[in-house]
Amino acid sequence: MAIPDYQTLMLPVLAIASEGEARVPDVAEKIASMLGLTDEEREEMLPSGKQRLLHNRIHWAKFYMSKAGLIRSPKRGLFTATDAGRALLATQPTAIDVALLKSYPTFVEFYGAASSGASSSEAPAALAATESAITPEEQIDAAHAILTSALRADLLTRILEQTPAFFERVIVDLLVAMGYGGSHENAAMRLGKSGDGGIDGIVDEDRLGLDRIYLQAKRYAHHVPVGRPEIQGFVGSLVGLGATKGVFVTTSTFSAPAVEFTRGLQQRVILIDGTRLTELMVEFGVGVRSSRMVEVKRLDEDFFNEDI
Repeated sequence: MAIPDYQTLMLPVLAIASEGEARVPDVAEKIASMLGLTDEEREEMLPSGKQRLLHNRIHWAKFYMSKAGLIRSPKRGLFTATDAGRALLATQPTAIDVALLKSYPTFVEFYGAASSGASSSEAPAALAATESAITPEEQIDAAHAILTSALRADLLTRILEQTPAFFERVIVDLLVAMGYGGSHENAAMRLGKSGDGGIDGIVDEDRLGLDRIYLQAKRYAHHVPVGRPEIQGFVGSLVGLGATKGVFVTTSTFSAPAVEFTRGLQQRVILIDGTRLTELMVEFGVGVRSSRMVEVKRLDEDFFNEDI
């Protein structure tokens, strides 16, 4: 089953906290067992890959309930239900959500700081609690994914509008950014200069030129996939040159037979389609630049640990 959103998790989190001091990992394990989550679901990460999804949602369930006075943290890493939290459980609620938390004055005060526009480090979290079923981290990751997807689509469109020579320069820039080619000048000299009908270029795999990678580049529209015959021709050129490594780059896609053909070859042939190409361009900063940086800070628990 899918991992419940953080509001759905509020009730089981409070119930477990009412049994005594608890830690997020222990609560996550209990809830996962209670819900019958698979190992994959238990280990599912946020899109950022920085935290388990279940742990993140439990954290925010705990955080919002603490603002309503239902949960307190007696010491680092531990939390437990307050008298108010136990009193709420005694009413046997069917669910706990943000709407219910608004019946507590302390949460209303917390939420009011956001809705009134007051300067508060917690204001964005309060707004997130009332406007979305997902946690703030999930909202950040989702927004980042949307922006990145749009950027990659724009990159592909712009590449297709340019000349084949420009596409070759894109590949040069990308390979150099990834650490291949030795230098931009050397990579540019080798790319497109081999003279072989099946090879568009050659780059050194390392700065010393101990091994070489042979390239083929096809600037095709998205609806025109690269088929098996073109891959076979590329591999034939590699065999003729005694080469063992090749990279075939296209702005479109590869047909299923083309992909299947590369499996089991003696040569190492990497296929980079338009999607992967733009992913790498974004990752290595080719054709893009940063327009806005958002720094998210967390509480430094060690700073407040007097035992250190």
